[in-house]
Amino acid sequence: MASGDRSRTWFPEMIEELRASWDSGMSCEQMIALRDRLQEMLEGILTSRNIVPATMRCPCCGTVGPGAPPVVSVRAMLLSLRRFEIESPEAVRSLEKMWADYRKAHDLDLHGKPAVPAGNGAMLASGHTHGR
Repeated sequence: MASGDRSRTWFPEMIEELRASWDSGMSCEQMIALRDRLQEMLEGILTSRNIVPATMRCPCCGTVGPGAPPVVSVRAMLLSLRRFEIESPEAVRSLEKMWADYRKAHDLDLHGKPAVPAGNGAMLASGHTHGR
């Protein structure tokens, strides 16, 4: 495993897929579908290369264990368009606003999935989710 791969989200093959699949006229539904494909690619890369999350210590209770694996959110995908010079900063700002409005109107989470109502998540009373 290469140094830094444990916390890496954007691998070269994912960037290629983003460049090849991106269309500035995409609907929000198409952006969500692209995000889903990129997330599947990320999970496949992590699995095939035996990359496990770095070990972390919980600041609340001191428990040591694997950190959360990297995830591609819709906004992270949009910001990567600027980072990898696929879209201009102005276009990305416009896309971010469109996504925020769409997300709010359709009550979606960061990944474009229906939001879970408060109280139904896996969070413990102490505010963190591990140890279940």
